Amino acid sequence: MPEQSPGSRPTLEAVAARAGVSRATASRVVNGGVGVRQSLADKVREAVEELGYVPNQAARSLVTRQSGAVAVIIAEPEFRIFSDPFFEQQVRGISRELTANDAQLVLLWVEGPGDYDRIARYLAGGHVDGALAFSLHNDDGLPALIRRAKVPTVFGGRPGAGAAAVPYVDCDNRGGARTAVRHLVGLGRERIAHIAGPRDQTSAIDRADGYRDVLFDADPALTAQGDFTEDSGARAMAELLERRPDLDAVFAANDLMAAGALRVLRERGRRVPDQVAVVGFDDMVTVAESAKPSLTTVRQDIEGMGRLMVRLLTRVLSQDGDGRHVGAPASVIMPTELVRRASA
Repeated sequence: MPEQSPGSRPTLEAVAARAGVSRATASRVVNGGVGVRQSLADKVREAVEELGYVPNQAARSLVTRQSGAVAVIIAEPEFRIFSDPFFEQQVRGISRELTANDAQLVLLWVEGPGDYDRIARYLAGGHVDGALAFSLHNDDGLPALIRRAKVPTVFGGRPGAGAAAVPYVDCDNRGGARTAVRHLVGLGRERIAHIAGPRDQTSAIDRADGYRDVLFDADPALTAQGDFTEDSGARAMAELLERRPDLDAVFAANDLMAAGALRVLRERGRRVPDQVAVVGFDDMVTVAESAKPSLTTVRQDIEGMGRLMVRLLTRVLSQDGDGRHVGAPASVIMPTELVRRASA
Protein backbone atom coordinates (compact mmCIF):
# COMPACT_ATOMS: atom_id res chain seq x y z
CA MET A 1 0.00 0.00 0.00
CA PRO A 2 1.41 3.46 -0.88
CA GLU A 3 2.87 5.22 2.10
CA GLN A 4 1.15 8.34 3.37
CA SER A 5 3.49 10.85 4.98
CA PRO A 6 2.31 12.14 8.37
CA GLY A 7 -0.22 14.95 7.96
CA SER A 8 -0.50 14.47 4.19
CA ARG A 9 -3.86 14.42 2.45
CA PRO A 10 -5.06 10.86 1.63
CA THR A 11 -5.00 10.12 -2.11
CA LEU A 12 -7.35 8.14 -4.31
CA GLU A 13 -4.52 5.68 -4.87
CA ALA A 14 -4.32 5.09 -1.13
CA VAL A 15 -8.08 4.49 -1.00
CA ALA A 16 -7.81 1.99 -3.87
CA ALA A 17 -4.93 0.16 -2.19
CA ARG A 18 -6.72 -0.01 1.15
CA ALA A 19 -9.87 -1.38 -0.52
CA GLY A 20 -7.92 -3.79 -2.75
CA VAL A 21 -9.39 -2.42 -5.99
CA SER A 22 -8.08 -0.53 -9.00
CA ARG A 23 -7.85 3.23 -9.00
CA ALA A 24 -10.55 3.36 -11.72
CA THR A 25 -12.95 1.36 -9.54
CA ALA A 26 -12.26 3.56 -6.53
CA SER A 27 -12.85 6.66 -8.68
CA ARG A 28 -16.21 5.39 -9.93
CA VAL A 29 -17.43 4.75 -6.38
CA VAL A 30 -16.17 8.05 -4.98
CA ASN A 31 -17.64 10.06 -7.86
CA GLY A 32 -21.03 8.38 -7.81
CA GLY A 33 -20.55 6.22 -10.89
CA VAL A 34 -22.33 2.94 -11.57
CA GLY A 35 -21.27 -0.55 -12.56
CA VAL A 36 -19.36 -1.49 -9.39
CA ARG A 37 -20.34 -4.59 -7.44
CA GLN A 38 -21.90 -3.77 -4.06
CA SER A 39 -19.23 -5.69 -2.13
CA LEU A 40 -16.43 -3.70 -3.78
CA ALA A 41 -18.29 -0.41 -3.40
CA ASP A 42 -18.66 -1.11 0.32
CA LYS A 43 -14.90 -1.74 0.63
CA VAL A 44 -14.13 1.55 -1.10
CA ARG A 45 -16.49 3.47 1.19
CA GLU A 46 -14.92 1.84 4.24
CA ALA A 47 -11.46 2.87 3.00
CA VAL A 48 -12.68 6.43 2.41
CA GLU A 49 -13.98 6.56 6.00
CA GLU A 50 -10.86 5.01 7.54
CA LEU A 51 -8.44 7.27 5.66
CA GLY A 52 -10.55 10.42 5.86
CA TYR A 53 -10.31 10.85 2.11
CA VAL A 54 -11.91 14.01 0.64
CA PRO A 55 -12.47 13.99 -3.16
CA ASN A 56 -10.75 16.65 -5.20
CA GLN A 57 -13.67 18.76 -6.41
CA ALA A 58 -11.98 19.87 -9.64
CA ALA A 59 -11.19 16.29 -10.61
CA ARG A 60 -14.66 15.16 -9.57
CA SER A 61 -16.24 17.81 -11.79
CA LEU A 62 -14.39 16.41 -14.80
CA VAL A 63 -15.89 12.99 -14.12
CA THR A 64 -19.43 14.01 -13.19
CA ARG A 65 -19.62 17.23 -15.24
CA GLN A 66 -21.05 18.86 -12.12
CA SER A 67 -19.58 21.73 -10.11
CA GLY A 68 -21.14 20.86 -6.76
CA ALA A 69 -22.45 24.44 -6.50
CA VAL A 70 -25.95 25.95 -6.68
CA ALA A 71 -26.73 29.61 -7.38
CA VAL A 72 -29.26 31.30 -5.09
CA ILE A 73 -30.63 34.30 -6.98
CA ILE A 74 -32.58 36.94 -5.04
CA ALA A 75 -34.27 39.61 -7.12
CA GLU A 76 -34.13 42.38 -4.52
CA PRO A 77 -31.78 45.25 -3.65
CA GLU A 78 -28.97 44.47 -1.25
CA PHE A 79 -30.50 46.51 1.60
CA ARG A 80 -33.68 44.37 1.47
CA ILE A 81 -31.75 41.10 1.59
CA PHE A 82 -29.92 42.08 4.76
CA SER A 83 -32.78 43.89 6.50
CA ASP A 84 -35.69 41.49 5.91
CA PRO A 85 -35.67 38.35 8.12
CA PHE A 86 -37.64 36.50 5.43
CA PHE A 87 -34.55 36.21 3.24
CA GLU A 88 -32.39 35.15 6.18
CA GLN A 89 -34.79 32.31 7.03
CA GLN A 90 -35.20 31.10 3.48
CA VAL A 91 -31.47 31.17 2.74
CA ARG A 92 -30.84 29.34 6.02
CA GLY A 93 -33.16 26.53 4.93
CA ILE A 94 -31.51 26.40 1.51
CA SER A 95 -28.01 26.39 3.01
CA ARG A 96 -28.77 23.59 5.46
CA GLU A 97 -30.26 21.37 2.78
CA LEU A 98 -27.39 22.06 0.37
CA THR A 99 -24.89 21.22 3.11
CA ALA A 100 -26.71 17.94 3.72
CA ASN A 101 -26.27 17.23 0.00
CA ASP A 102 -22.56 18.18 0.02
CA ALA A 103 -23.21 21.19 -2.24
CA GLN A 104 -21.99 24.77 -2.10
CA LEU A 105 -24.25 27.86 -2.07
CA VAL A 106 -23.36 30.78 -4.34
CA LEU A 107 -25.42 33.87 -3.48
CA LEU A 108 -26.31 36.27 -6.31
CA TRP A 109 -28.61 39.23 -5.95
CA VAL A 110 -30.15 41.30 -8.69
CA GLU A 111 -30.87 44.95 -8.01
CA GLY A 112 -32.18 45.63 -11.51
CA PRO A 113 -31.91 44.89 -15.24
CA GLY A 114 -28.36 46.24 -15.21
CA ASP A 115 -27.29 43.08 -13.41
CA TYR A 116 -28.81 40.69 -15.97
CA ASP A 117 -25.75 40.41 -18.23
CA ARG A 118 -23.51 39.59 -15.27
CA ILE A 119 -25.90 36.91 -14.01
CA ALA A 120 -26.36 35.47 -17.51
CA ARG A 121 -22.60 35.16 -18.08
CA TYR A 122 -22.11 33.50 -14.72
CA LEU A 123 -24.91 30.96 -15.21
CA ALA A 124 -23.87 30.15 -18.78
CA GLY A 125 -20.25 29.68 -17.68
CA GLY A 126 -20.91 26.29 -16.08
CA HIS A 127 -20.04 27.50 -12.57
CA VAL A 128 -23.17 25.98 -11.02
CA ASP A 129 -25.25 22.84 -11.53
CA GLY A 130 -28.57 24.58 -10.92
CA ALA A 131 -30.23 27.67 -9.53
CA LEU A 132 -32.82 28.65 -6.93
CA ALA A 133 -34.50 32.00 -7.60
CA PHE A 134 -36.99 33.86 -5.45
CA SER A 135 -38.66 37.21 -4.82
CA LEU A 136 -39.28 37.61 -8.53
CA HIS A 137 -41.49 40.39 -9.88
CA ASN A 138 -44.06 40.00 -12.65
CA ASP A 139 -42.08 42.01 -15.21
CA ASP A 140 -38.78 40.37 -14.22
CA GLY A 141 -36.56 39.18 -17.09
CA LEU A 142 -34.78 36.66 -14.89
CA PRO A 143 -36.88 33.58 -15.76
CA ALA A 144 -36.24 34.06 -19.48
CA LEU A 145 -32.56 34.71 -18.82
CA ILE A 146 -32.26 31.52 -16.77
CA ARG A 147 -34.03 29.51 -19.49
CA ARG A 148 -31.57 30.77 -22.09
CA ALA A 149 -28.67 29.74 -19.86
CA LYS A 150 -30.17 26.19 -19.74
CA VAL A 151 -29.60 25.94 -16.00
CA PRO A 152 -32.08 23.70 -14.13
CA THR A 153 -33.98 25.99 -11.76
CA VAL A 154 -36.58 25.91 -9.02
CA PHE A 155 -38.40 29.12 -8.09
CA GLY A 156 -39.45 30.34 -4.68
CA GLY A 157 -42.97 31.68 -5.09
CA ARG A 158 -45.57 31.12 -7.78
CA PRO A 159 -44.42 32.56 -11.10
CA GLY A 160 -46.48 35.37 -12.56
CA ALA A 161 -49.04 35.04 -15.32
CA GLY A 162 -47.49 34.21 -18.68
CA ALA A 163 -44.34 32.67 -17.20
CA ALA A 164 -43.22 29.32 -18.57
CA ALA A 165 -44.11 26.24 -16.54
CA VAL A 166 -41.36 25.76 -13.96
CA PRO A 167 -41.19 23.94 -10.64
CA TYR A 168 -41.74 26.21 -7.66
CA VAL A 169 -42.35 26.14 -3.91
CA ASP A 170 -44.83 28.52 -2.31
CA CYS A 171 -47.27 28.70 0.58
CA ASP A 172 -51.04 28.98 0.37
CA ASN A 173 -51.01 32.77 0.30
CA ARG A 174 -54.64 33.21 -0.67
CA GLY A 175 -55.95 30.65 1.83
CA GLY A 176 -53.79 32.12 4.60
CA ALA A 177 -55.17 35.59 3.91
CA ARG A 178 -58.72 34.25 4.10
CA THR A 179 -57.89 32.68 7.47
CA ALA A 180 -56.56 36.00 8.78
CA VAL A 181 -59.60 38.02 7.67
CA ARG A 182 -62.09 35.43 8.89
CA HIS A 183 -60.38 35.55 12.28
CA LEU A 184 -60.91 39.31 12.42
CA VAL A 185 -64.54 38.93 11.32
CA GLY A 186 -64.98 36.31 14.04
CA LEU A 187 -63.79 38.87 16.60
CA GLY A 188 -66.71 41.09 15.58
CA ARG A 189 -64.64 43.59 13.58
CA GLU A 190 -66.62 45.34 10.88
CA ARG A 191 -64.24 47.83 9.22
CA ILE A 192 -61.22 45.68 8.35
CA ALA A 193 -58.44 47.40 6.42
CA HIS A 194 -55.77 45.77 4.28
CA ILE A 195 -52.16 46.88 3.88
CA ALA A 196 -51.22 45.25 0.57
CA GLY A 197 -47.80 44.20 -0.68
CA PRO A 198 -46.21 45.06 -4.04
CA ARG A 199 -48.63 44.83 -6.95
CA ASP A 200 -46.04 43.02 -9.08
CA GLN A 201 -45.45 40.04 -6.78
CA THR A 202 -47.75 37.03 -6.81
CA SER A 203 -47.62 36.53 -3.04
CA ALA A 204 -49.00 40.04 -2.45
CA ILE A 205 -51.59 39.63 -5.21
CA ASP A 206 -52.79 36.33 -3.75
CA ARG A 207 -53.05 37.76 -0.23
CA ALA A 208 -55.05 40.74 -1.48
CA ASP A 209 -57.33 38.32 -3.34
CA GLY A 210 -57.80 36.32 -0.12
CA TYR A 211 -58.83 39.50 1.69
CA ARG A 212 -61.41 40.23 -1.04
CA ASP A 213 -62.64 36.63 -1.01
CA VAL A 214 -63.97 37.28 2.50
CA LEU A 215 -64.75 40.99 2.19
CA PHE A 216 -65.83 41.14 -1.47
CA ASP A 217 -67.72 44.41 -0.90
CA ALA A 218 -65.05 46.15 1.21
CA ASP A 219 -64.69 49.90 0.79
CA PRO A 220 -61.66 50.56 -1.51
CA ALA A 221 -60.65 53.28 0.97
CA LEU A 222 -59.83 50.47 3.41
CA THR A 223 -56.91 49.25 1.26
CA ALA A 224 -53.53 50.98 1.20
CA GLN A 225 -50.37 50.03 -0.65
CA GLY A 226 -47.06 48.93 0.90
CA ASP A 227 -43.90 47.26 -0.37
CA PHE A 228 -43.24 44.63 2.35
CA THR A 229 -41.00 46.99 4.37
CA GLU A 230 -41.78 48.26 7.87
CA ASP A 231 -41.67 51.91 6.80
CA SER A 232 -44.18 51.27 4.03
CA GLY A 233 -46.50 49.65 6.58
CA ALA A 234 -46.26 52.73 8.76
CA ARG A 235 -47.03 55.04 5.83
CA ALA A 236 -49.98 52.90 4.75
CA MET A 237 -51.37 52.85 8.30
CA ALA A 238 -51.17 56.62 8.54
CA GLU A 239 -52.94 56.90 5.20
CA LEU A 240 -55.69 54.51 6.28
CA LEU A 241 -56.31 56.41 9.51
CA GLU A 242 -56.66 59.64 7.53
CA ARG A 243 -59.16 58.06 5.13
CA ARG A 244 -61.06 55.81 7.54
CA PRO A 245 -60.47 56.85 11.16
CA ASP A 246 -63.29 54.49 12.16
CA LEU A 247 -61.43 51.33 11.08
CA ASP A 248 -61.31 48.65 13.77
CA ALA A 249 -58.95 46.02 12.29
CA VAL A 250 -56.02 45.67 9.91
CA PHE A 251 -54.72 42.71 7.93
CA ALA A 252 -51.17 43.45 6.75
CA ALA A 253 -49.69 41.33 3.96
CA ASN A 254 -46.50 40.64 5.92
CA ASP A 255 -45.15 40.96 9.45
CA LEU A 256 -42.83 43.88 8.74
CA MET A 257 -45.68 46.03 7.44
CA ALA A 258 -47.79 44.95 10.41
CA ALA A 259 -44.99 46.08 12.74
CA GLY A 260 -44.98 49.47 11.03
CA ALA A 261 -48.75 49.67 11.42
CA LEU A 262 -48.51 48.86 15.14
CA ARG A 263 -45.97 51.65 15.58
CA VAL A 264 -48.29 54.25 14.02
CA LEU A 265 -51.32 53.02 15.96
CA ARG A 266 -49.31 53.36 19.17
CA GLU A 267 -48.20 56.87 18.22
CA ARG A 268 -51.81 57.87 17.46
CA GLY A 269 -53.03 56.55 20.79
CA ARG A 270 -55.07 53.66 19.32
CA ARG A 271 -55.19 50.69 21.69
CA VAL A 272 -54.38 47.30 20.16
CA PRO A 273 -56.35 45.09 20.10
CA ASP A 274 -59.14 46.88 22.03
CA GLN A 275 -59.73 49.57 19.41
CA VAL A 276 -57.87 48.14 16.42
CA ALA A 277 -56.95 44.47 15.97
CA VAL A 278 -53.93 43.67 13.77
CA VAL A 279 -52.94 40.48 11.94
CA GLY A 280 -49.78 39.99 9.87
CA PHE A 281 -48.47 37.27 7.57
CA ASP A 282 -45.24 35.17 7.75
CA ASP A 283 -44.71 34.52 11.48
CA MET A 284 -41.14 35.78 11.42
CA VAL A 285 -40.61 35.22 15.13
CA THR A 286 -38.00 37.96 15.54
CA VAL A 287 -40.58 40.45 14.29
CA ALA A 288 -43.84 38.99 15.61
CA GLU A 289 -42.72 38.35 19.18
CA SER A 290 -40.86 41.65 19.59
CA ALA A 291 -43.78 43.73 18.31
CA LYS A 292 -45.76 45.76 20.83
CA PRO A 293 -48.11 44.05 21.43
CA SER A 294 -46.91 40.71 20.08
CA LEU A 295 -48.32 40.04 16.64
CA THR A 296 -51.04 37.60 15.68
CA THR A 297 -50.01 36.36 12.25
CA VAL A 298 -50.35 33.70 9.58
CA ARG A 299 -47.45 31.29 9.72
CA GLN A 300 -45.69 29.99 6.65
CA ASP A 301 -42.70 27.64 7.01
CA ILE A 302 -40.12 29.89 5.41
CA GLU A 303 -37.08 27.76 6.23
CA GLY A 304 -38.97 24.62 5.21
CA MET A 305 -39.76 26.17 1.82
CA GLY A 306 -36.04 26.78 1.30
CA ARG A 307 -35.31 23.13 2.05
CA LEU A 308 -38.03 21.97 -0.34
CA MET A 309 -36.62 24.14 -3.14
CA VAL A 310 -33.31 22.27 -2.82
CA ARG A 311 -35.06 18.89 -2.79
CA LEU A 312 -36.97 19.70 -5.98
CA LEU A 313 -33.76 20.88 -7.65
CA THR A 314 -31.96 17.73 -6.52
CA ARG A 315 -34.70 15.69 -8.17
CA VAL A 316 -34.24 17.58 -11.44
CA LEU A 317 -30.47 17.12 -11.36
CA SER A 318 -30.73 13.42 -10.52
CA GLN A 319 -33.00 12.93 -13.55
CA ASP A 320 -30.69 14.82 -15.86
CA GLY A 321 -26.97 14.51 -15.29
CA ASP A 322 -25.86 16.55 -18.29
CA GLY A 323 -27.66 19.79 -17.35
CA ARG A 324 -30.44 19.73 -19.95
CA HIS A 325 -33.97 20.53 -18.89
CA VAL A 326 -36.23 17.61 -18.08
CA GLY A 327 -39.90 17.33 -17.23
CA ALA A 328 -40.44 19.53 -14.20
CA PRO A 329 -41.38 17.81 -10.94
CA ALA A 330 -44.64 18.85 -9.36
CA SER A 331 -44.57 22.22 -7.62
CA VAL A 332 -45.36 22.37 -3.90
CA ILE A 333 -47.89 24.59 -2.11
CA MET A 334 -47.28 24.48 1.63
CA PRO A 335 -50.09 25.01 4.16
CA THR A 336 -50.40 28.02 6.46
CA GLU A 337 -51.84 28.43 9.95
CA LEU A 338 -52.91 31.27 12.22
CA VAL A 339 -50.68 31.94 15.22
CA ARG A 340 -52.58 33.88 17.87
CA ARG A 341 -50.76 36.44 20.00
CA ALA A 342 -51.82 39.66 21.68
CA SER A 343 -52.61 41.93 18.72
CA ALA A 344 -55.83 40.19 17.64
